Amino acid sequence: MNKIKKVVLAYSGGLDTSVMIPWLKDNYGCEVIAMAADVGQAEELEGLKEKGIKTGASKVYIEDLKKEFVEDYLFKMIKAGAIYEGRYLLGTSIARPLIAKRQVEIAIKEGADAVSHGATGKGNDQVRFELTYKALAPELKIIAPWREWDIKSRQEEMEYAKKKGIPVPVTKEKPYSSDRNLWHISFEGGILEDIWNEPKEDMFVLSVSPEKAPDKPTYVEITFESGVPVAIDNKKMDGVSLVSKLNQIGGANGIGRVDIVENRLVGIKSRGVYETPGGTILMIAHKDLESITLERDTAHYKESVAIKYAEMIYYGQWFSPLKASLDKFIDETQKAVNGTVRLKLYKGNCSVVGRKSPNSLYDPHLATFEKEDVYDQKDAEGFINLFGLPIKMWGKKHKNG
Repeated sequence: MNKIKKVVLAYSGGLDTSVMIPWLKDNYGCEVIAMAADVGQAEELEGLKEKGIKTGASKVYIEDLKKEFVEDYLFKMIKAGAIYEGRYLLGTSIARPLIAKRQVEIAIKEGADAVSHGATGKGNDQVRFELTYKALAPELKIIAPWREWDIKSRQEEMEYAKKKGIPVPVTKEKPYSSDRNLWHISFEGGILEDIWNEPKEDMFVLSVSPEKAPDKPTYVEITFESGVPVAIDNKKMDGVSLVSKLNQIGGANGIGRVDIVENRLVGIKSRGVYETPGGTILMIAHKDLESITLERDTAHYKESVAIKYAEMIYYGQWFSPLKASLDKFIDETQKAVNGTVRLKLYKGNCSVVGRKSPNSLYDPHLATFEKEDVYDQKDAEGFINLFGLPIKMWGKKHKNG
């Protein structure tokens, strides 16, 4: 193996990265610095620094990135309206470029010559980490243990960990993998690999089941400024507090659970179960506010941009030139996305029941079925004649089959 003096490992304290610290030292003979990013995984960070040192890391960085995560990543994603394959709110995907960015910054600060991650060779995360490394520090060597070592399964990993005396949170009784941050929590693998199996209720963390949600609906109002959520029920809040509060409100009403089979970038279909209570509320509210503040052509074109933007997040292309260019277009569209949306939460359903904006393009005088003097309905005849001319000519030629 190539000579490496010092490597910075993206560290979570889970099974994969726990065994990677001694593996990197044994196989590369290098110093290992662990970097854990606090993006809102709550109690998962407890004792992480001590564990990393005990496992063999020379240093352990615990980086609080929650504010940056919300303001520079989640809010951009909300403004874009990015949802992968129409259902996945990209909770894992959106955190990876931020984690990798901070990892690169620490590697440069520490004079490291390599970076490493715990992603497998079958998944999307390897791409997300490595494209960020390549964009921000192409000179760094990339080590991906899952693509190099002889370990072939989670079971073999657990045996390796036991041999090295490393405590891990994954057990044979609960083998699925989970990833948590301020935006969501995901579950994959284990019992979920059989796509006919219904997820067990005790697996969920952020939400109650719709059946156990209150019998009375909860109403919530979200205020946006230039496409960014800034207040709940007229109370101004910072981004981290706002997302956290909506997770509590949404979770209590069974909002934000999805069970999907998605298409990974590497070509594999994968089943994921996700909880995104606050994110679901925010995405629905933002989309609705756009419906009254964006004119038709911009709104329709932005839908295609949203699909591409979601793909780029999912594919790890956050630091690409195209994504930077799309941000400028999106920011321009969001200048008028100001106002408040009222939502009704009830047993897993999130419904918009009201919206208002100083930039609203909705005119009740135009839309009314009652008498008005703004719109001359006779004008529609000429419009239809011109708009329908191509299909009329086609009909004349082909009316007899």
